[in-house]
Parts: sequence; structure tokens; C-alpha cells
Amino acid sequence: MADTRRRVKVYTLNEDRQWDDRGTGHVSSSYVERLKGISLLVRAESDGSLLLESKINPNTAYQKQQDTLIVWSEAENYDLALSFQEKAGCDEIWEKICQVQGKDPSVDITQDLVDESEEERFDDMSSPGLELPPCELSRLEELAELVATSLPSPLRREKLALALENEGYIKKLLELFHVCEDLENMEGLHHLYEIIKGIFLLNRTALFEVMFSEECIMDVIGCLEYDPSLSLPRKHREFLTKTAKFKEVIPISDPELKQKIHQTYRVQYIQDMVLPTPSVFEENMLSTLHSFIFFNKVEIVGMLQEDEKFLTELFAQLTDDATDDDKRQELVNFLKEFCAFSQTLQPQNRDSFFKTLSNMGILPALEVILGMDDIQVRSAATDIFSYLVEYNPSMVREFVMQEAQQNDDDILLINLIIEHMICDPDPELGGAVQLMGLLRTLVDPENMLATANKTEKTEFLSFFYKHCMHVLTAPLLANTTEEKPSKDDFQTAQLLALILELLTFCVEHHTYHIKNYIINKDILRRVLVLMGSKHAFVALCALRFMRKIIGLKDEFYNRYIMKAFLFEAVMKAFLNNGSRYNLLNSAIIEMFEFIRVEDIKSLTAHVIENYWKALEDVDYVQTFKGLKLRYEQQRERQDNPKLDSMRSILRNNRYRRDARTLEEEEEMWFNTDEDEMEDGEPVLLPTDKSKNDDEIMDHFGKFMERKKLKDGDEKEILTKNTLTGRQSPSFKLSFSSGGSSKSSLTSHSASSNAPGSPGSPGSPGSPGTIAKSTPHMAAITTKGGLIGLVDYPDDDEEEEEEEEDGDEKEQSAPLTKKSRLGS
Repeated sequence: MADTRRRVKVYTLNEDRQWDDRGTGHVSSSYVERLKGISLLVRAESDGSLLLESKINPNTAYQKQQDTLIVWSEAENYDLALSFQEKAGCDEIWEKICQVQGKDPSVDITQDLVDESEEERFDDMSSPGLELPPCELSRLEELAELVATSLPSPLRREKLALALENEGYIKKLLELFHVCEDLENMEGLHHLYEIIKGIFLLNRTALFEVMFSEECIMDVIGCLEYDPSLSLPRKHREFLTKTAKFKEVIPISDPELKQKIHQTYRVQYIQDMVLPTPSVFEENMLSTLHSFIFFNKVEIVGMLQEDEKFLTELFAQLTDDATDDDKRQELVNFLKEFCAFSQTLQPQNRDSFFKTLSNMGILPALEVILGMDDIQVRSAATDIFSYLVEYNPSMVREFVMQEAQQNDDDILLINLIIEHMICDPDPELGGAVQLMGLLRTLVDPENMLATANKTEKTEFLSFFYKHCMHVLTAPLLANTTEEKPSKDDFQTAQLLALILELLTFCVEHHTYHIKNYIINKDILRRVLVLMGSKHAFVALCALRFMRKIIGLKDEFYNRYIMKAFLFEAVMKAFLNNGSRYNLLNSAIIEMFEFIRVEDIKSLTAHVIENYWKALEDVDYVQTFKGLKLRYEQQRERQDNPKLDSMRSILRNNRYRRDARTLEEEEEMWFNTDEDEMEDGEPVLLPTDKSKNDDEIMDHFGKFMERKKLKDGDEKEILTKNTLTGRQSPSFKLSFSSGGSSKSSLTSHSASSNAPGSPGSPGSPGSPGTIAKSTPHMAAITTKGGLIGLVDYPDDDEEEEEEEEDGDEKEQSAPLTKKSRLGS
């Protein structure tokens, strides 16, 4: 078993001047080759990993505090502390540090000479110590001047502190304080204020222990009442003795614990209220005072936790029906402060602390407290509940699920929390915001455990949606029975926004539980009623809820939205907003843009078929015209499945060619094409019809492959052409559907076709757009124009044979010369 004398906790001081626990381990001192010196090593007791490796530098100032603490700074803003389990272990390590630095182990601080000039160092080292003037009324001014001049020098601070300790000077100063008060000697009282304030800035634990002792602390506070900068003295002692009352809600039998509580309260009061706000230069000089309070709190929590009789009596009175309201309020406030003190514990001790509270029945006790009418008591109970949820949400979830087997839904702890959130009397809903955050933590699957025997996520979410969700959504459902919100005041709007925020979180993280609830209870339709609220933030919350649902791209949700025509509320809000450029306008457009970009076919068709007339005039963005184009492409693929299958064949990897070869072939294709068009009308011989079809397919395949390699994505090309309004000459090769052997070549401008019209350039995801008036014609979009694809209704069998022999024909089709078309 490891030596408990060497068992320590390692602390570091963070930016907020609070001590952070880095773990528990066992300390040793040994020579470390890498650091070239004797070093302090702390290895974790859990896994033996190295928590601390710190070389004992000759010039580093180490402080020994409260017999079990060693504190030092390794850098300008990096303070460390070792808290020993036993005094003997602290003494051993302290002796080692002093041995390395050549110091006397009887001192409580070693010297830092870094800030001293050579002259000061010589002068100070040549004198054995600092001689204090006699503690007399006439010498107070001289002493105040001596303290003020010693503070800038670390060595002089040390010598001053040693002199004050060795001569028992502080008690003599406090006797003079009584004389000055009796004589009403204000000048002497002002000097004593400066002296006592300076002693605090010496940052010395041994001096603090004298000043904070039971017999001295009130006189120290009295000295600090006479600030020379104030016309009248403060009345801190009057407040502490008459106004502030120590309420012993449960009798504390341990006198040491009681004295420690009194001391901690008074020292905290000195730090927060009595001492003036320290300057930037003075703040680091009070680090020992911060540490003194911190470790006192750790001791108090530990002593209370070990007193089983005390805790048993505390929870018995909390849950006793005979306990009156005032007494219960005091008990709750004590428990809240007890939990707040626990935040100073290291993780494993904090775990033990909350397990102790759980075993004592803190959650059933909170259930009783939350059922009370007193707002202050409920507020304190909420704070206690937040400590439990933040530290161990699984413990809370397990309790409420067990509770559901015995109690009705109305009195479940989690439902009480929801009801307090809904009924928060604060106009700003400060308490409701806090409770919503706790509920969000409880329903967050990220912190739910999964074991071999059970899955907490499945069990708890099933419980929550069965027993609690109806309580959470009750205000929403009650307020959205009509076409507009029945109550639209600010406080109600804030509450509904909080509920929607939690529901949106559920949509994102709860999959089928929330899906079943939304569809079965028609929640989305009720939520969209809030789009008519006069409060824009509520309308945006409702829209965000719908956007989160659409973002899942779940066809169950999509069918539900289409069946109930739920876009109607969004469209109404969009049109009512008019041409105003605001957040609501942008959010609605972004939602439709998402549908277009993600190509959600069912919603695209639904929006265009039902709301296109209202949207066709919106031209300050291209979102809705792009949505219409998507819709037309879908219709084309449905009307002409052969074209769609041909596209899928052409996308196959076996048709890929080298990019350079494709570029040369494409140039030859377009050059030949233009020359032949200029010569006259192309002629297609009946016997070469199938061969020509295959060659067109071959050329088109190479062209499409080149377009993919050169421009990346077909969708971007369409979008750019549509948005920039670029116009280029295009050609359309049309054939009469009556089977005539003649073909006509017509030239027209791209500008003659409105965006999204049947004759417009090709669209994303398809090689071309099929004109509704010519069902057997397909136009292929290119930069140079439209290349016609011919669909012969009588050639089905020939096309099937061509697909089977695709590889051979693809390789044999010549590219250097375009086939001549004839009749």
C-alpha cells in the first residue's frame, strides 16, 4: 500500500484566480537527468501517470501554508499547489525544498531574489534582519512608512513578515487600535488602516493565521473600517455582529467545524467587502488569501460529509411534513450553499459527495420542495437540481423513470420542472431559461449511457415521450387552436420560443420518437400558426423548426407536409412580408434554396404545383425560377424515360476518355458542325439512320464527359447561365413527328426563351430540356448552342440492340468527321 504521508492533490491557479484540481497522487523528490536537478514528481494513484514534474529552482519562492500546503509559481502566470493528506508528508517535502535552496526549514517561505538589484541585494543581505520600531502610538506613522517601502521588494517583504511573526507584533498593533478608538485618534486609526492593509499584501500564511484567529479577526476588520479616503468610517463589525446571523439549521456538534465556518465567512467578507479592490499590481499579492478561503471550503465540505448524523437529520427534516415553511427554507438554503462549496472538490471526491446526497434522498426531497408555493425556496431548489443534472444527468434520469412506476404523471419530478418553466413569474423568464437548459441536458442522447444489458437512450426517451412531452407542448397546443395565436403578448411569445427551441433540439437528436409525436399530434401545423405572430423572433423559431425537419430529407416528414399543405403558412408569411429585406425573408428563401440544391423532388413538385403563381414574379433571387426548372426536369424524365436511361448509360465510367483527347475531339466536332451547317441542309439517308443515332450518342457522350471534366458540375453551369443572364447563339434541330424524311434547321437566340420555359437551355442533372409542343425532340445545351437528339418512335427495337452493343459501337464511331444527315 502506498505511503499516505506522501499522498497529495495537485492544484493549478487558473485565469480567474481559482484553483483547478489536476488529480491525486503520491509525491517524491529525486534527481531528474533531463532537468539537471532535484525535482518534485507526482504520479497519479489511479494509473501511475506523471501529474507533475517540477525542478526545485534555487530562486523560486516556495510557501508553506496551513501545515499541509506548499504553493509556488513556476512562471509569471502559472501557480502550483500541493495539498498533503498528512502534515508529516508536507514537512518532509518542505525540508527537501529548503535543503536544495539552502534555507532553514523553520521558515514558511523561501526567497525570490529575481526582482532585486545588485545594490539592494548586497545591502539587504549584509543586514541580518529588519528592525521594527517600538509599537507605540507615536511611532505608527514611521511603521506605516516602513511597511509601504518594503512592499516593492520581495526580500524586504520576507524580512518584514519574519519580524512581525517573531515579535508578536500584530497583537500589539491591535491593542494600539483599541487605544486609538478610545481616544478617537483618527490620525492613528488611519495609520493602522495602512499598516494592516500592507500586512495583507505581504501574502503570508503565518500572518493570516494570527489575523484570522477568533480573538483577532474582528479587531483586524475594525482597523480596515478607517479608510483615510472616506469621510466617515465603515461599520463592518456592526454588520457582522448584529445584522449577519449564523443560522444553525441543524446543530453542529463539532466545535472545530463550527469555528472553521465562522472563520471562512468572515475572511470571505474581508476579501469581498472590506479590502479595497486591488490594483493590477496588488492582485497577485492576495493569492494566499484566495487559497486560504478555497482550502477552508474543502475542509468544511469534507467534515460535513463525514458527519452522517448531521446529514441524516438534515434530509429527515427536509422531507418531514411537520417541518414549517420557514425552517424548510433555511434547510434548503443551507443545502444550496453546501452544494456550491462542493464545486471546490476534486472530481473523485465530488463524485463521492453527490453519491452521498443521492443515498440520503436528495431527489425525493427536491420533489417535495418544488411542490411548495414559496418562490425563493423553489428557486434555491432549482439551483440544487442544476448541480445534480450538470454533474450526473444519468442519476436524475434513473430516478424519474423509477418514480414513474409508482406516481402519477402530474407529480413526477421532471414534470414539476416543466411546470415551473411554464409558470415562471419573471417577465424576462430568467428561471425558465435555466430550467429549459436543464431539460435539454436531460434529453440529450450525447450524455446517455449504453451498456450490454440496457440502453438508457431508448428507455428514457420512451418514458419522456409517454409521460412528459404532453406537459411540455401544452402551452403551444393551447395557443394555436385558431389560424392566429390566441395569446400574443411578449411573455407568452418568449415561453413559446423556449418550447420551440427544445422541440427543434428533439427533431435533430431523437429521430423516430419525435417523428411519431409530430405526425400523430399534427405538431408542425400548430407550430406554423406562430408564423402569424407579431413577434418576429417567434415566427423565426417556428420557421427554424420546419427548416430542421426539412433538413432531415425524410420522406415521412415530406409526405406529412404535403398532405397537410403546411407550406401555406410559410407562403402567407413570405407574401405578407413583401419586399422588405429582413431576417424572415432571408430565412424563407434559404429554406426553398435548400430544397432546390438538395433536389428534394417531392417537395419541389408540391411547391411548384401549388404555389408557383405566387412565386413566379419573385425575380430578385433566382431560387424560385431554379425550383421551377428542377420541376420541369423531373417532368421531362417522367415523360421521356429513354432520355433518362441514356443519361445514366453515358455517365458510366467505361465511357471516360483522356481529357486532352476529348478537348481535341470536341473542337473538331464543333468546327465540322459549323462548316456543314453553312453548306446547307443536312441530309439523312434512311439506311444510315440507326448508325447516325449511334454516332450522335457517341459524340454526345464524349461531349458530356468533357463538360464534366472541364466545368465540374452541370448544376453550377446552369445556375451561372441563369443568374448572369448570359446570352449565346443556339441551334435547334427539330424533326416533324409525322415521320417526314425532311428535317429543318432553325437558328434562334437564347434570349427568346424565358428562364425555366420549355425552350430554355439545359438544366442541372439532365442533358437537355424537352419542348412540350414537340414531344419527340430533345435539345442538348452546350456553350456553342443546342445539339439536337432525335427520338424515333419506331426504333425501339434498334435502340435496344444498340444498348447491348454499346461498347463496340462506342469504340468504332469515328470522331474526326461528323456524319452527314440526309433524308
